[in-house]
Amino acid sequence: MDIYLRKKRWKWLLFGTAVVIVSISLYYTNILVGEIRKDERKNVQIWADAIHHRAGLVNYTNKLFEQVKDEERLRMKTVAETHRRMITANISEDLTFESSIVENNVSIPVIVSDEKGNIQSARNVDFNTDTVPKMTPRLTKEFSLYPPIVESYNPYNPRAKLILYYKDSKIFTDLRKVLDDLVNSFFSEVVLNSASVPVIITDSLRNPIREENGRIVSGNIPAKKMEDPAFVRETIESMAAHNKPIRVNLAETGVRYIYYEDSFLLTKLRYYPYVQLAVISLFLLIAYLLFSQARRSEQNQVWVGMAKETAHQLGTPLSSMMAWVELLKLKGVDQETLNEIEKDVNRLETITDRFSKIGSQARLESSDIVKLIYDSISYIRSRISQKVHFTITPDIHTEIMVPLNIHLFEWVIENLCKNAVDAMEGNGEVNIDISEDETSVFIDVSDSGKGIPKSRFKTIFNPGYTSKKRGWGLGLTLSRRIIENYHSGKIFVRSSVLNKGTTFRIILKKKK
Repeated sequence: MDIYLRKKRWKWLLFGTAVVIVSISLYYTNILVGEIRKDERKNVQIWADAIHHRAGLVNYTNKLFEQVKDEERLRMKTVAETHRRMITANISEDLTFESSIVENNVSIPVIVSDEKGNIQSARNVDFNTDTVPKMTPRLTKEFSLYPPIVESYNPYNPRAKLILYYKDSKIFTDLRKVLDDLVNSFFSEVVLNSASVPVIITDSLRNPIREENGRIVSGNIPAKKMEDPAFVRETIESMAAHNKPIRVNLAETGVRYIYYEDSFLLTKLRYYPYVQLAVISLFLLIAYLLFSQARRSEQNQVWVGMAKETAHQLGTPLSSMMAWVELLKLKGVDQETLNEIEKDVNRLETITDRFSKIGSQARLESSDIVKLIYDSISYIRSRISQKVHFTITPDIHTEIMVPLNIHLFEWVIENLCKNAVDAMEGNGEVNIDISEDETSVFIDVSDSGKGIPKSRFKTIFNPGYTSKKRGWGLGLTLSRRIIENYHSGKIFVRSSVLNKGTTFRIILKKKK
């Protein structure tokens, strides 16, 4: 089993373990959130029930108030009518009953004045007729809630009038104030609720109620958002969809609807598991990217160090070999043999130069890529099996100029061709097709070898991967580094069919 297959299995194993851990964590968190959500929902329900009961109490109080108001109105009419009869009665009439009614009136404020506003008598008022002998504008306004009774009292002077003013009793006024306070405190408790429930109060037409300063009566909703009519409308519709509004019929205010929804805490708890999953996923992704980047940087340092050390180690024996070649020339060794040895020594010098350039800034020069590939294949042909046939298109006279580092790019071509020869076990065809468009050059290297499984298309470029019994598995890794890092190009497996062959494609830009 190769290292990358084991690595892939370990990745899947770790990924599966992470999924299990996250799933268990989310499951347990979901249980806790569910329990908290139930408690929070219970609190909201308790709040809603309390509002229902409190609204019922307010409505019941309102009914009692209406009954008291009816009885109070009847008493006021009786007292007013009694005063009117006493004003218009003849001297001979017996007014004992009427007088007892007037005397027993200890709560309803009454003022009797003439047509000029001079106060003749007053009862159950908070001022003294000695200090306030006439009707003032304030008194007139205060006692104008009900139309005053105007009657003539002197048969000899019909123009002489007495005006009877009256208003609600002090008990009734205090009762109204208590009821108003009860209504106000009810809405205050609804809006400022301890359950943190978002609330909007509307009228019978479902229009939001506004305070004197123009603000909408609402609670636990940002004031700025409530200034947006569209937001208010959408919020009311959303509240109505989730919870049936509470209908309240209050004294003097009419029907009111209390719209509410789940508290902010309950809403947060509903989405908490998803937020937690997103945070965990983001953390794992960032951690993976950081570790991958650190690993790649470490690998790069290892490859660069290894390449430079290899170039250094090759330098000493290479110098010796060059000296030995010169010595062989003096000894009269066959010239053809010396030429081949010199070619190999020059090749070793080129290889040393290639290794020394790994990790350094490569200098690119405009070069004829067609001629370069023909020269590279010419060197390879004489050193491999004669059963391998090479085909290159277009012909050598075609010129395609590309920015290249010649020594490094030759290395890529040699690696691809040597891998193709190994895949064919020394017997087959290698076709190299060079084409271009306005911006790029395409080099396809095809062989008739045993092919590559599709699952390994990317793996083969990883360092250490090899299908051969001997070798380090660095050829394609270095080829990709040379093409992508130094030439800003691309190299990949274009196609492959098992037992039929593989095509590698290189894409280079014409200008950098």
